Amino acid sequence: MAMRFFQLHRNRLVKGNSGKALSFSRLLDLSFWVRAFCNYREILRNGLHSLQFNEALDLFTHMVESRPLPSIIDFTKLLNVIAKMKKFDVVINLCDHLQIMGVSHDLYTCNLLMNCFCQSSQPYLASSFLGKMMKLGFEPDIVTFTSLINGFCLGNRMEEAMSMVNQMVEMGIKPDVVMYTTIIDSLCKNGHVNYALSLFDQMENYGIRPDVVMYTSLVNGLCNSGRWRDADSLLRGMTKRKIKPDVITFNALIDAFVKEGKFLDAEELYNEMIRMSIAPNIFTYTSLINGFCMEGCVDEARQMFYLMETKGCFPDVVAYTSLINGFCKCKKVDDAMKIFYEMSQKGLTGNTITYTTLIQGFGQVGKPNVAQEVFSHMVSRGVPPNIRTYNVLLHCLCYNGKVKKALMIFEDMQKREMDGVAPNIWTYNVLLHGLCYNGKLEKALMVFEDMRKREMDIGIITYTIIIQGMCKAGKVKNAVNLFCSLPSKGVKPNVVTYTTMISGLFREGLKHEAHVLFRKMKEDGVS
Repeated sequence: MAMRFFQLHRNRLVKGNSGKALSFSRLLDLSFWVRAFCNYREILRNGLHSLQFNEALDLFTHMVESRPLPSIIDFTKLLNVIAKMKKFDVVINLCDHLQIMGVSHDLYTCNLLMNCFCQSSQPYLASSFLGKMMKLGFEPDIVTFTSLINGFCLGNRMEEAMSMVNQMVEMGIKPDVVMYTTIIDSLCKNGHVNYALSLFDQMENYGIRPDVVMYTSLVNGLCNSGRWRDADSLLRGMTKRKIKPDVITFNALIDAFVKEGKFLDAEELYNEMIRMSIAPNIFTYTSLINGFCMEGCVDEARQMFYLMETKGCFPDVVAYTSLINGFCKCKKVDDAMKIFYEMSQKGLTGNTITYTTLIQGFGQVGKPNVAQEVFSHMVSRGVPPNIRTYNVLLHCLCYNGKVKKALMIFEDMQKREMDGVAPNIWTYNVLLHGLCYNGKLEKALMVFEDMRKREMDIGIITYTIIIQGMCKAGKVKNAVNLFCSLPSKGVKPNVVTYTTMISGLFREGLKHEAHVLFRKMKEDGVS
């Protein structure tokens, strides 16, 4: 058997693994496996931590061919390793194979199978397997129910999950903090915060004391649901109960406050962290840098940026990009470029968001040529532009009168649709607005017609841009015709559409028609 295994791997060595020859150290590893397979128990004791998936399957094959057969305990050790590789379907199939061979499961194997059913999005199979377990004489324990309940949570089946909790309690199995934390975390991650809070209250009634991990899951869930005030109250209640928050707890709330524009609250939380001797991490600092930038306090953001370095927390690309974005928003693009160069000197390469931010920044200060240079540098460094990058660049060029160049880039996008950068509705709107703004109505109408041929979902924003372009070019009659056709297209004019049309009529001296349209706007309840 060992010789057969060696022959298998010898063939792999000759043919190569995925086209690559095995290294000498890998060959030594193979020789270890050839010797070790003579005693699978020794492998189970010592060799599983470095086991690769294919090696695990080879070991399973060796074990099922051994006589006498290994115990279910030995098989389960190996199956557990394969499950940790997230090969859940493989574990289920191997367990079926063992049953066919007459190797009976034990409770640990059943729990492992239960978890695999749930992790592979098969909660109903897990539920039916629970019945099978009980018929075989296995009493489900807390591990069994935790896996099953978590499976229902992952499958977004909250009623079944809560029902299973009640069933478990009726069976006399007392939930523990690990089970509640697992389920509450799953509920929060799937947006079911109210269910999570209900379970939290139930847990309290059973006298189970929550820990920092559970509180952090709830704080995260509340923040992600926009309920930052509730999250803040939960944090206060946590500290009153002498349960010390950790950096992850604070980060969730600081980030939520920053995004809600409550930067003073975020700063206060940061100061509270320091008072509690909880060291901020890179996520904390990046959130605060974002907050300073949103407030227009870029100098303070830069101070925070350099403070994190002195604390041994070295900025990553996300932190650098946050600071670059702050300076670009304040139209301090030269400072933004200095930070970009500093980042490069530290050996960090900007990502798609970094470059897109700089392109937008230079567009806002009227430097389209520099924006193009940044785009070219981005492509030359192998950083892939996304659809937002192209939309930002097109807006930059159109806004600064470089319509011809914008059209060239747009046509290039159309040619490269297979690369994942096909123009979307926003791309068309940016280009149409740029063409109309720069007096290129005829070209705009050609692009608009291209949209229709592509059967794109043309909305009121696009129609309003064209109506505005027609009015600007003095073609008010065409604009009126297009405006009147909107209901037949299933598109309802908004206040901008009405205002644009009314202004166009006034400019043409058609005051009566303008007043009639104004009254219609009021009658339609558009305001």
